[in-house]
Amino acid sequence: MQPDSPVKDYLMLHFIVLIWGFTAILGLLISIPSLEIVFYRTLIATGILGLMFLWRKTPIRVSQGALLKIIATGFIISLHWVLFFGAARVSTASVCLAGMATTSLWTALLEPIANKRKVKGFEIFLGLLVIVGLYVIFRFELDYWLGLLMAIASAFLSAVFTVINGRFAKQHNPFVLTFYEMFGAFLFSGLLLPFYGYFFADEGLQMVPKAMDWLWLILLGGVCTVFAFSVSVELMRRITAFAVNLTINLEPVYGIILAVLIFGEKEKMTGGFYLGTLIILVSVLIYPVYNYYLRRKSKGNKLLRA
Repeated sequence: MQPDSPVKDYLMLHFIVLIWGFTAILGLLISIPSLEIVFYRTLIATGILGLMFLWRKTPIRVSQGALLKIIATGFIISLHWVLFFGAARVSTASVCLAGMATTSLWTALLEPIANKRKVKGFEIFLGLLVIVGLYVIFRFELDYWLGLLMAIASAFLSAVFTVINGRFAKQHNPFVLTFYEMFGAFLFSGLLLPFYGYFFADEGLQMVPKAMDWLWLILLGGVCTVFAFSVSVELMRRITAFAVNLTINLEPVYGIILAVLIFGEKEKMTGGFYLGTLIILVSVLIYPVYNYYLRRKSKGNKLLRA
């Protein structure tokens, strides 16, 4: 390994997080509604992964029971993305990303339930801190309450499938797992389209993207989904989980900066919004640092006893 390779790995990790921060902006650039975006995003991602498996002759067989569970998880992912893009549409990309910043703490609260352990007092404190941040945002950006609530719901669903995938990843190839989850997400969005078109879409379904939409959709499905995931998995082999999680928490920061640069005045919010977002981000960043400190302390104590 070259001496500068760790630096390159960290720069690539930040680039991947920047790509993920760009997804809310792509959702605003694409002209078709949120559900249709998810339908095409998952179709493209499933197609790319399927072709990759055919080219590499990768076996993708899993048991029937596991397959049903993975596809069901894809349903959750699909609904998460529908809410995510919808949140950006009814508010702004910045508001959407502020709500999504709660994902890590939702995960911190759900993991103890999944692993049957008690929630730590520090985790409860950080959860309350997030609520304070959300209260500050609501107080100053009341016009965007719906978008923020949708983003928080999307963040919760993101935490749910993250906890589920934490178990699946120990049993299945991550790319095979992603393939079936993307297929499940595609299936769910496809099944939801007729219901959505009949009851909620006043102008009917918009299933024919414009020429530029196809470019954004390919970037969304190919670059933001397949490429970003595959590179992140590769980087996790050389970078500590602590560094990865800490960097991923910067996604809302990168996304909000990009949104302001691309959309200008439309994305500029009040000082109260940025104060509330800062409170949320501080609480999110504190959590992995505190856990890292506890692990180091525990390891040090074991060495002393030895």
